[in-house]
This record gives sequence, structure tokens and C-alpha cells, in this order.
Amino acid sequence: MAQRRLLEGLGVTVAEETAYRALLRHGPATLSQLAAETGSSAAAIRRMLPRLEDLGLISRVAGRPLRLIATPPNVAIDILVARRQEEITHSRAAAALLATEVAERNGPHPEEVLEVVSGRDAVARRYLQLERNATREMLVLVHPPYAVDVSDDRENRRRAARQGAPTRGIYGPQAFEHPGMLAHTRRAIADGEQARLGQVPVKLAIADARTAILPLVSDEDQAVESALVVHPSALLDALVGLFETLWRAAVPLRLTAADGLEPEVWPRTPDTEVLALLAAGMKDDAIARQLGLSPRTVQRRVQVLCERLDARTRFHAGFLAAQHRLLE
Repeated sequence: MAQRRLLEGLGVTVAEETAYRALLRHGPATLSQLAAETGSSAAAIRRMLPRLEDLGLISRVAGRPLRLIATPPNVAIDILVARRQEEITHSRAAAALLATEVAERNGPHPEEVLEVVSGRDAVARRYLQLERNATREMLVLVHPPYAVDVSDDRENRRRAARQGAPTRGIYGPQAFEHPGMLAHTRRAIADGEQARLGQVPVKLAIADARTAILPLVSDEDQAVESALVVHPSALLDALVGLFETLWRAAVPLRLTAADGLEPEVWPRTPDTEVLALLAAGMKDDAIARQLGLSPRTVQRRVQVLCERLDARTRFHAGFLAAQHRLLE
């Protein structure tokens, strides 16, 4: 059975890790003894010796013949981690210097503005990467199909626990047709997301006003198989402007009871949620699926709500609820 690699992420090769771990098991050993323990040759171990010493994994025992001893793991790992952190710091500094060279040009090249991501898994990973790396704000236009599984409770909890950047989301009429989307949105709002109902012409996510991702093909009946990633450019500025325009026209979404209203004047949840979904343009059958109610129960509640609001139609009821801030 192959030995599991433990130090790969710290820049240690397979041969180097094998020699170090053999020395840990064997104790102080000569080159020939270590070679026999690893199934290598003494010459190969001798060639590897400077690198092992440079990594801080081994040291020499005084005296003759040459004997090697392994650095205690807690000390060795600290050395390797400090070394890697120093490399990362230098790399970040280099990135800043390289960025100034790019800035000296007259704007980015077209191929540096647009990035095409192909494959369902690749699209999901790219979206999660944007979400995870955002530090200031995520702007999201929510519309099916979804790149990630919104019904995966474990992944949702893991994403919420990361406490990423604040999110503003606009949910279109079709957003809640997907099973489990209402519960997912309720959790997101509880975690601090600002949610609104409005028109959503395209799926879109923008991280820190620096990077945007949107599907290449807009088809709510198919999974997102390819996406376009937009980097700083006039196109990105236009996408941010589109979101802000839609945000101003959207109405707040609150998937909780309307606090502060008298019970005899206004019904409590789930009627408040029925109104919110009406405002989103959802049909009775879809509302019933999201709330776990029968279509007949939803129809009866919609009728009562229309009467209380003096609304001419179910859509008018949702509009009036948003207009009078009953969803807040």
C-alpha cells in the first residue's frame, strides 16, 4: 500500500519525504543504512543530502562515519511552514510589482478581460472561489439554474461558517421554483444577506466590484455548463451598474413574520411568506411546494390576502404588500 504523502503541500518531494520518515523510524543512520531503509542507493541519498539539510529535515551527527538524524517533526514542520510563508510573502510582493508593469500599458488586452470556464464542476468551483475570496461585497442576481446545490445543507453551513463578504441579492420570479430555494434564502437572510425581489434578466455574481461571473447560455431548464468571467473593464463597470439599477427598483424580501403589526390587522407567517412569493411572481403550485402546503390551502390564503389588501389579482396583492412595506 502506497504511503500517504504528508509534506507535499510544504514543497517536499516524494523521495525527500520518504528519506525523512525512514530516518524518523530508524533513528540516527549512516547513508548506507538509510539507503537500505528507503530502498534507494547511498549515492542517491548523498545527492539528496544538501536539499534535506536546506529544508531543515535532517542534521549530521558529529564523528565518523557520517550519520544522519531527523529533525523532530514539530520543529521540522514549523521550519517548513515559515519557509513557505516567506515564499508567499515574496510572491505577493512580486505580484504587486508585476501589476505596475501591466498598468503602464494603455489598458488590458481583450483576452485579459474575459475568461471562459467550461464544464459544470469547473463553473461551480469558479463561483465558489469568487465567493470565498470576496472581502468587501458580493452582488448576486439570483435566477435558475444554479451552479451549486442549494439543497446541500452541509455545504451551505460550511459556506455560512466562513463568514465571507456581505451579500446583496436580487431574486427574480423564477428563483423560488427550485425545490429548497426558499429555505436556502431564509438561511442566507438570517446570516445577514440583504435580499430583494425584482427583475433578473441574467444570472450574475460580482465579487468586490473586481470580478464577475455569468453564464454563456441562459437556459433555466439546463445546468450551467459554461460561464464567462469578467475582469476589471468597461464591461465589468456596466454589469455593476446594471445590478445597482435593478437593486434600486427591487423591493425588500423578508421571509419572517411582520413584527409590529397587530394580529387582527395582519396575518402572521406563513402568510407573510406567501405574499413575498406572490411579489416574486410565483404561481400557487410553486408556492405550495416551497412552503410544504397543499395548492388548495395556498389558493385559499391568497384569496384571503387579496380581500384584506383590496387587490384585484394575486399579482396585485404581492405588489401592494411590497409597496406598503408589509414584507419588511
